[in-house]
Amino acid sequence: MWHIDPWNLAAILGMALATYACRGGGYWLFRQIKPTPLLRAVLGHIPGTLFVSYVVPAVIAGGLQPAVGAAVTMVVMARTRSIMWAIFAGTGAAWIIWSLK
Repeated sequence: MWHIDPWNLAAILGMALATYACRGGGYWLFRQIKPTPLLRAVLGHIPGTLFVSYVVPAVIAGGLQPAVGAAVTMVVMARTRSIMWAIFAGTGAAWIIWSLK
């Protein structure tokens, strides 16, 4: 039978509530104010900058394998404009570097 520690359950529920509050809070806030076109433009770029802020340190710290994978991914994406082929090519390039070690 399952046994759930009350502290673990409280932590899970607390984090679920915090996540919901963060997501719902943004929707609530933007119903209260009318953002200017400039603010909308700035907020439109945030997802990309967050992604870059997570990926770049990992690529730099990872050495040759992630660097080659990222470079191949960017080149294939720029040439084909296909996310699918870019992911396949970058993963394949990283796998080839890993297999050569």
